[in-house]
Amino acid sequence: MRLYTQKVAPNPTKVELYLAEKAGLGCAIPLERVMVNLRKGEHRSGEMTARNPLQRLPFLELDDGTVITESLVIIEYCEERWPSPALIGTTPEARAQVRALERGLDQDIMVGIITMVHATRSPVGYPPNPAVAAWARSWMQAPLKTLEARLADGREFVAGQAVTIADCTLAAALQFARFGKLDLLADTPHIAAWDAGYRQRDAARAVLIL
Repeated sequence: MRLYTQKVAPNPTKVELYLAEKAGLGCAIPLERVMVNLRKGEHRSGEMTARNPLQRLPFLELDDGTVITESLVIIEYCEERWPSPALIGTTPEARAQVRALERGLDQDIMVGIITMVHATRSPVGYPPNPAVAAWARSWMQAPLKTLEARLADGREFVAGQAVTIADCTLAAALQFARFGKLDLLADTPHIAAWDAGYRQRDAARAVLIL
């Protein structure tokens, strides 16, 4: 298998953190990494487009040539092939809760951060758009407040007692916020404390560069 990826980009980072957490728990998923330079537009090259017409990262190419796109789908595929140790939960109820947490973090916080970065300091050349950046910041206030309340008990992980894909998504989003020099956590000390703690994990140290 080959994972087409890039450092810092939030969705590839989410998958890389998942893989690093699995490996740290004793399940190293065998795959080759192919680094694709988004700034140079390599994801839009003829070779990449032939593999993935969506022209987005990450994507996973199986040994038979099958291509799996979308970060969460890649994670779900790996979790079904290598189910232990579980990073989504071990019961239907736990998996439902983790999936709901991850989707909320992705759709509300990660998407907001991506929007703000590309509207202020886009790494791929989008023009600044202060109105869009202000809208995204406003959009994130309610989900950040909800997450801040969830982490107020000092828990180590978003879902509770064990690391899950929700932690991977949140850490990937916050790294992209640092890349974009966004000041988002000044009023959320519990999220800031979670972030500082998670970044000390071996998996985080292996993947995060900011």
